[in-house]
Amino acid sequence: MSKHLLLCFLFFLSFSQLLLSSCFSFTNSTKICPHGQSLALLHLKKSFSIKNDNDYLESFCFPSYPKIEYWKEGSDCCSWDGVTCDLLTSHVIELDLSCSWLSGTIHSNSTLFLFPHLQSLNLAFNNFRGSSVSVGFGRFSSLMHLNLSHSLFSGLISPEISHLSNLVSLDISGNSGAKFAPHGFDSLVQNLTKLQKLHLSGISISSFFPNSLLNRSSLISLDLSYSGLRGRFPDNDIHLPKLELLYLYGNEDLSGNFPRFSENNSLKSLQTLYLWDCQFSGSIPASLENLTQITSLSISRNHFSGKIPNVFDNLRNLILLELSDNNFSGQLPPSIENLTNLYYLDFSQNQLEGTIPSPVNGFSSLSFLYLGFNLFNGTIPSWLYTLPSLVELDLNHNKFTGRIGEFQFDSLKKIDMSVNELHGSIPSSIFELVNLVYLYLSSNKLSGVLETSKFEKLRNLAHLDLSNNMLSLTMSNNSNSMLPNIERVDFSDNNVSGIWTWNMGKYTLYHLNLSYNSMSGFETQPWKSMQILDLRSNLLQGPLPTPPNSIFFFSVSHNKLSGEISPLICKVSSMQILDLSHNNFGGMLPHCLGNFSKDLSVLNLRRNQFHGIIPQTFLKGNSIRTLDFNNNQLEGLAPRSLIICKELEVLDLGNNKINDTFPHWLGALPKLKALVLRSNRFHGSIGFSKIKSPFMSLRIIDLAHNDFEGDLPEMYLKSLKATMNIDEGNMPRKYMGEAYYPDSINTFTAIDLSNNKFQGEIPECIGNLNSLRGLNLSHNYLTGRIPLSFKNLKMFEFLDLSSNKLSGRIPQELTSMTFLEVLDISHNHLTGFIPQGNQFGTFGNDSYYGNPGLCGFPLSKRCTTD
Repeated sequence: MSKHLLLCFLFFLSFSQLLLSSCFSFTNSTKICPHGQSLALLHLKKSFSIKNDNDYLESFCFPSYPKIEYWKEGSDCCSWDGVTCDLLTSHVIELDLSCSWLSGTIHSNSTLFLFPHLQSLNLAFNNFRGSSVSVGFGRFSSLMHLNLSHSLFSGLISPEISHLSNLVSLDISGNSGAKFAPHGFDSLVQNLTKLQKLHLSGISISSFFPNSLLNRSSLISLDLSYSGLRGRFPDNDIHLPKLELLYLYGNEDLSGNFPRFSENNSLKSLQTLYLWDCQFSGSIPASLENLTQITSLSISRNHFSGKIPNVFDNLRNLILLELSDNNFSGQLPPSIENLTNLYYLDFSQNQLEGTIPSPVNGFSSLSFLYLGFNLFNGTIPSWLYTLPSLVELDLNHNKFTGRIGEFQFDSLKKIDMSVNELHGSIPSSIFELVNLVYLYLSSNKLSGVLETSKFEKLRNLAHLDLSNNMLSLTMSNNSNSMLPNIERVDFSDNNVSGIWTWNMGKYTLYHLNLSYNSMSGFETQPWKSMQILDLRSNLLQGPLPTPPNSIFFFSVSHNKLSGEISPLICKVSSMQILDLSHNNFGGMLPHCLGNFSKDLSVLNLRRNQFHGIIPQTFLKGNSIRTLDFNNNQLEGLAPRSLIICKELEVLDLGNNKINDTFPHWLGALPKLKALVLRSNRFHGSIGFSKIKSPFMSLRIIDLAHNDFEGDLPEMYLKSLKATMNIDEGNMPRKYMGEAYYPDSINTFTAIDLSNNKFQGEIPECIGNLNSLRGLNLSHNYLTGRIPLSFKNLKMFEFLDLSSNKLSGRIPQELTSMTFLEVLDISHNHLTGFIPQGNQFGTFGNDSYYGNPGLCGFPLSKRCTTD
């Protein structure tokens, strides 16, 4: 036994020595990296700086680090990080510097191009801003893999890249500033016949989709997303038997039908098909069922129509199915129940209808379900409440009825059931969803009393929208610590009453809408981030609540607030929109109200009881767009400092006691669209302006119920260019008067000079204002005839010339006003026939009353020639 062991040991010892000797001999005979290549790599290293400033690194690079920092002179470059050499020749054949924090420009004479034996080059996820895909990249005749993705290349891509005939993989995606020269993409497709992977996402191709790509049997992955493809996608059958991924999304000028797949499994390997954000149309072919290996299908934001085909029996590998934002109609196909591996399902924004089917096996893996903006009806099926992995559920804008069920799992982060016909109370299980971030139940028929204590467990909730329901709210004493991360809350249009005391989201809440309720009081809380606070249309009483200093939108309109406005309001320097209208505020306006915020855009104090003068000081360079002081008791002069409000579009001083002459200096404001001075004590002749073209943007001018006199202001009427030849759309308009609201100024055009002391004839130039919707010159002392030029005012909806001293006939040409709804020419001295035809057949006696010389329909007085 011992002899045998000794022989074995001697044999092992001699074999080990022989093996060691052989290894030592092999190591000594191996060639090291050629000196020239080492120098070239070190020179390349010096041409870059190291900066970790590529936004993609954290998302796509695992790991990312500066590989070239470890390249040291005097060491074998074949051992350097990112460098691979040929085992026999030691030539550098692979260079992988992806995610290496490189920053710098690759010039055409860079030492990067001194490696003729290179087979693989990866420079992805660096910062080569200012570099182009230059002619040097075309010198790598042996190159098989080239990846320059997401490295900020720009400019023209050299045509020489199409000479790399051995390329198997080419990825230049994510370089949005790079583009092919005309026909450059076609040459590349024609010459690189060995390609298995072609990724050009974000590169400007600006070409038609080449037919030859549909028969490239070697292709495995094709990404041409966001590449500017245009024209029509070929209707030919696709023969790409190895293709696993096809991305064409984001080509907004690419149209055509859904790609055709022949029955011989021409795309038998396809796993991912993304066509979203294109212009594809037509129906989905039944041949879709041939894609038996597909796992992800997204065709959203196209123009597909018809019914969703019942083809899902063979597509049981689907994980993602996205058909949103198309024109699909009909019911969901029964075979949808077989997609038991679904993780993401989006059928939103179509015209799908019917009830949601109940699958036999359920969707145990479903995490994201979007069915919003359709016509689904019936009750929400019970299986939706039992999905163990569901993260987001979106059923908004449908016709679902019944009650909301009880959720069985707390995985949900988002629930959107807004704009349906759901009723009953909010289920208690919703308040147990500890991961919930978004809860939208607005515009239903939900009712009941919510206690703020119920929200105790929803510490992750950021958005809460329960608006437009019939909910009441009871605030508990310990509610201040609840919803610590809430950002946006909308309780508007409910039955919330009493005094608001809920201090939710002290550091996070930026939007709180409590409008259209019945609250009698509001206690401002110490919110640090509040930007939008909407309390309008409640029953608030007492003084004005002091808004947080961070706010930019604050509305308490249509309440019962009273008292004076404290100058403390002027400390809110970030204010952009301040609406205190329709209350009982009184006293004098704080002098600082016009200059406390350079960002102030809208100041609305309409329908209060303010008296005294309008603030006289406005900040230079201010942003004021709308000033509404209508229906107060303000007096004095119109502030001359308004001349510095260069952004002013609406100025409403109506229904006050302002005693002034016409503010002709306002004609210099370049953007003024609406000027309302009605029912004040303005007086005198409007006269002429020293400004060459005053009121160039004015669309609405209302000077009614003042003491203006003299002739109608012909010079100003000729300058109203904004009432000439404009496209106003088809928006219906009401007769101008007390109900006028400034927000209609972009399309509505009207002039009201009624109830003054104007005299003389109506200027013919009014006929040039051919986009005018309405004209009211009633209750003046105007004489002469109705201008024949009025025939050009074909957009007229109302015309009131009543209670003047007009004479002569009514021009027959006025029947061309086919939009005219209101006509009043009563109480004048008009004579002759009443024109017939079009809208004139719809007006009654009241339109003509008080003109003894008129005859014909609708008056009982017949004309002598009848």
